[in-house]
Amino acid sequence: MKYRDLDYKDFTVSEVGLGCWQLGGDWGKDISQDKAFAIMNKAVENGVTFFDTADVYGAGKSEELIGKFLKSTEANLKVATKFGRDASVFPDNYSEKALRLSVENSLKRLGLDSIDLLQLHCIPSDVLYKGEIFDWLRQLKQEGLIKAFGASVETIEEGLFCLEQEGITSLQIIFNVLRQKALDELLPKAKEKHIGIIVRLPLASGLLTGKFTKETTFAESDHRNFNRNGEAFNVGETFAGLPFEKGVELSTILKEKYLPQGLSMAQFSQRWILDHDAVTCIIPGASSPKQIDSNCSVSELNTLSSNLHSQLNAFYTNNIHQYIRGVY
Repeated sequence: MKYRDLDYKDFTVSEVGLGCWQLGGDWGKDISQDKAFAIMNKAVENGVTFFDTADVYGAGKSEELIGKFLKSTEANLKVATKFGRDASVFPDNYSEKALRLSVENSLKRLGLDSIDLLQLHCIPSDVLYKGEIFDWLRQLKQEGLIKAFGASVETIEEGLFCLEQEGITSLQIIFNVLRQKALDELLPKAKEKHIGIIVRLPLASGLLTGKFTKETTFAESDHRNFNRNGEAFNVGETFAGLPFEKGVELSTILKEKYLPQGLSMAQFSQRWILDHDAVTCIIPGASSPKQIDSNCSVSELNTLSSNLHSQLNAFYTNNIHQYIRGVY
């Protein structure tokens, strides 16, 4: 495992982290504590030092499982969580009091005295642009309840706004072979300002594993079923905003035409992301320890050729971008 700095200060994390949405059981399959521990232990064995969760994943279950795991391990882990999508505040009930209460509850579930990184969780644009929520975050940091703060955003415009906020450590975005818009302005600006980029959904909800067909089905409670067309939240969070059938079609072309010999589609897709030096960390989820080994192997792979990067960018521009739905 290789490591990168989340910002220019002392905040080093593994290139491959662990996305912990699935630990909450929100992907249609409940995960037992034993299985969750097996996944987290395997991540630690592979050199992972960064776990990403949120207060709403499993209504706090993901945080609780991580908290129990932290008590069982001597690993030096950085834990990031999020605020802003709980029904008590979303979409129009944000306040400093609500933020403070959320942080205090997350600290209890995680069993920590201070949160390593607290991220705004795709809050509404109008709330974000008011800017006062960043004052609240700076106050929490001053008090020591959080060590750093960042934001998870849905659009490039939101990301660029966040990059201008004093004291921000990181930005979390959707970025993968099927969703490349961040390359134009956002990534260069983040690099210039020494602000870390955390990439969520690096495999586009599984599309980029190359294992789906147009006939693949998902559990009723899996967002890949109930949010396929943005029925519950931003469609971009599911299959990178692509219609499922079109996403399968495009992923098949990527696999047949561009996949380097010796790599799986998942390795290829995640290596592509890490080849961009503005990116600090990718946070793929894992529903089994076996997936951890494959994800973490990406850190040690050779970079893809510049020619292949050019081909993939052209393929995105000419064949993918037009099909992406939702705010972007």
